Formats: sequence, structure tokens, C-alpha cells
Amino acid sequence: MKYDEKRAFMRINLESEIHYRLVESDEFRAAQCTSLSGSGVSFITPIICDEGEALEIKITPQNGITPSFVAFVEVVRVLPITEGKYEIAATIKTIKG
Repeated sequence: MKYDEKRAFMRINLESEIHYRLVESDEFRAAQCTSLSGSGVSFITPIICDEGEALEIKITPQNGITPSFVAFVEVVRVLPITEGKYEIAATIKTIKG
């Protein structure tokens, strides 16, 4: 496999549901995860987040064998995709577990 990107961690494209919440909130919201790497995650959501905002994310694999991935992240980029949809890119700060 050819790898031209100058990244410390390879990015994996995902088509998986993700749940996230603001760190100071108890309410989780669903979103669509688009990619995951050793240092970051990106997902699409109808709710805008602010750059610098701290979130807790949870990705639960559908196979039931692999444990959930839970981490605290910091939003680093917010891109509007269409009206009412935003792509959020975040840096992983801490993995829970």
C-alpha cells in the first residue's frame, strides 16, 4: 500500500455511527463518523460545534465483540457541508478505558 500523506498515524475511513456529548452535558447526540486515526476523528452532525470545544465521543462497533472506543477530544475544525450539516474534525486528547 502506498502511503503519501505525511501523518504520524494512518487515517481509516469509517462509515459508523458515533455518539458525542459536550463534556459538561449528560446528553449524547448521534452523528456519522467519517474517519478515525490514532490522533483524531471526524464526523458529520446537524449540530454545530465550536472550535476549541471539549467533547466526549463513543464509537460502538456493530459486531458486539470489539469493545466501544471512548475518548475525550478537542474540536479543531468545523466545516459546513450543506444546510444543517457540519463536518467536525477533532484531536484525541485522552482515551478512556
